[in-house]
Amino acid sequence: MGKKRTDAEQQIAELLQTAKKSLHLSVAFLSRLDGTTQHLEVVETNIPFLFQEGHQQQQDQTLCQVVLDKKLPPVIPDLKAFPAAMELPAAKMPRLRSYVSVPVRLSNGELYGTFCAAGLTTDKDLTERDKSLMDVLASAAAVIIEPEVRSRALRKEIEDRLEPVIAVGGPVVVLQPIVELATGSRLGAEALSRFPAEWGKAPDVCFAEAHSIGRGHELELLALERAAEHLSRVDGYVAMNVSPATLLRPECAELLSRLALDRVLLELSEHDQVEDYVALNDVLAPLRAAGMRLAIDDVGAGFSSLRHIVVTSPDVIKIDRSIVSGLDTDPVLTTLVRSLVEFGRGCRARVVAEGVETAEEAAVLRTLGVDYGQGWYHGSPGAPDLLAAVPRPRVPAEELHLV
Repeated sequence: MGKKRTDAEQQIAELLQTAKKSLHLSVAFLSRLDGTTQHLEVVETNIPFLFQEGHQQQQDQTLCQVVLDKKLPPVIPDLKAFPAAMELPAAKMPRLRSYVSVPVRLSNGELYGTFCAAGLTTDKDLTERDKSLMDVLASAAAVIIEPEVRSRALRKEIEDRLEPVIAVGGPVVVLQPIVELATGSRLGAEALSRFPAEWGKAPDVCFAEAHSIGRGHELELLALERAAEHLSRVDGYVAMNVSPATLLRPECAELLSRLALDRVLLELSEHDQVEDYVALNDVLAPLRAAGMRLAIDDVGAGFSSLRHIVVTSPDVIKIDRSIVSGLDTDPVLTTLVRSLVEFGRGCRARVVAEGVETAEEAAVLRTLGVDYGQGWYHGSPGAPDLLAAVPRPRVPAEELHLV
């Protein structure tokens, strides 16, 4: 038994069956041409021992290529009438004697391969009308093929882009200060991943692309490693981002367990669906018992964050920048932030506002009872040595005599 066909391959097979039956030939197949090799991708045949899916042969020695080069016509009722055809391997094994081959081209004109039908005997009835049918079927095949071709090309483009970043240990990680709104003093910083500027892509897009090709967990773990390196370079806490799915991987818990967890604020993205909250809490429990605090990121940007909060009881909720931006002039945003602050208080969680860009926004956030702020107004992301020192804790008056 061969491999199970995909839905697209089954659709192609039905087109090939139409060609084979209409032309009364022994075999019909779709081939992919990569420049050096012909790959038989889907085959419909009465004689499977001679024609098998997955078979490869040197491209320049195939009837398909010679037809594409216009050294042979696309419809060949009798190969014996063409010496150039009889010199090719296909004329000897499997001893083809009739052949129809048309190109399969994608919407941009790119050649994908060929749509062919062949027989082991001559067939004087093959005509240009049969080529017309094959052209129609090849066009239908191209429509079916194109999404997968584009998907493979995108995957390769992402792979080629990510590989150098992964090879050097992950993205560059910078720190953005998180301050107490009441005093303006820095308490910690968030570790933010940065990818090459020429990509023109936001970090969340880069991570999403990595996940789309199965390398997202690897990239997230490398970013966590890079973020953890900053613990020895700065004071205060360091907020580190991870998706729930990556957190559930054993290597993530192992990495985190090696850190000074009382200085780690782990931020869970609110955009990711969580399929098993029990498993998530089981992973978090020993880490939180060792001093790690938990934050839910991007609260207000969607609905899953509220579920995250209710189930995980985080120490911190971070209000998404989309709600913070312009709240000093928008009463609806002001009301929403006030509600989130009250919600946070009810959950016994501290509240951080992200994306604070102006003094006016910071002032309104203070009046609404938001605990901490993060954004360009309080400091842009940068190297650890650019961060202001975290002030020493103030000693309450009643304890001064002990100092």
